[in-house]
Amino acid sequence: MVTIIDARGLSCPQPVLLTMSRIKELSSGELDVLVDNEASRENVIRAASSQGWRVLKSEAQGEDFIVSIKK
Repeated sequence: MVTIIDARGLSCPQPVLLTMSRIKELSSGELDVLVDNEASRENVIRAASSQGWRVLKSEAQGEDFIVSIKK
């Protein structure tokens, strides 16, 4: 089951904080993080990777981005 974190409309570091909070709750799983700017996308990827999560995909969807991570 994929957990979706909708961080669109939030400025950094809020998307990263939301993602890190959910990562800390899960020992493993899959998350889709929705953000609306490139800086948030890069920061979410960097934060998730630092915790041992693997990026499955990172792509634009219209004006937004979806980052799928898994551990």
